Amino acid sequence: MLTKFFQKQLMMRKVLYSLIPIFIYSIYLHGLKFLISTIFIFLFGSITEYFFTKIQNKKISEAVLVSCALYALSIPPYAPIWISSIGIIFGITFAKMVFGGFGRNIFNPAIAARLFVYISFPVAFNSYTLDTAVGATPLSIFRNGYTFSKIRLFLGNYLGTFGETSTLLIILAAIYLIYTKTANWKLMFSTLLSFSILNSIFYFTNIINIDPLSSIFAGSFLFVIVFMVTDPVTAPKQKLSIWLYGTLIGLSISLIRTFSLFPEGTSFAILLGNSFAPLFDEFSKKIKERKEAKA
Repeated sequence: MLTKFFQKQLMMRKVLYSLIPIFIYSIYLHGLKFLISTIFIFLFGSITEYFFTKIQNKKISEAVLVSCALYALSIPPYAPIWISSIGIIFGITFAKMVFGGFGRNIFNPAIAARLFVYISFPVAFNSYTLDTAVGATPLSIFRNGYTFSKIRLFLGNYLGTFGETSTLLIILAAIYLIYTKTANWKLMFSTLLSFSILNSIFYFTNIINIDPLSSIFAGSFLFVIVFMVTDPVTAPKQKLSIWLYGTLIGLSISLIRTFSLFPEGTSFAILLGNSFAPLFDEFSKKIKERKEAKA
């Protein structure tokens, strides 16, 4: 039935398979609220892409399901569903389809959707996510000079987005994606390494009070490097550019978290990396051509 409307993309299906445990855990933590929000996001995301592909007489890409899934997991539990729905419509339209659809977009649709709702509806999001009855996220707790249990950070049973909190499940997903050669481990490692080095420098010079391990576990960092940094469409393809790309994103996340008003910073860093990916590829190609010419 699905093949009637969707292109068969095995790589995208593997990403969806890796997200299943995270979705189950999110249902356990958030129940009906998460299910309803996810249904609306998948519905509006698929309809938006169908509107464009129908004109081109093409099927919807299964990649749109991955974008919807990642976006659904990155939304705070108390975000209004109507805002979440507008976000995925924006992300699929302006970060994907206006570039020509799957394989041609330079920006990650899920990240674009997430940033759009955070920037466009700050009052609505703040009123839902920063309510005193709800509490504070680990990153905001660390910023205020307090500590947070590493066990809770690892298991993910704390305030945050729907599905970005469980370090354990995200690591298991990363292992599966690397084992099945669905995701490039070099992209994950370069981002993790650069982030960890700069964050360690900030920590041991007393610029920040969150230790390196907690900074990795807290927030959406691991979720982003496993599922967003490794996006095969928006990430660079050359060997050198892969390391440059991951390094840029890792350093940007650390700098934004440390010196900006935003406690997270991952979404901005991904879009920055997306912008430089083509340039990194061109730079890497020229380096490679020069080496071959000398040889």
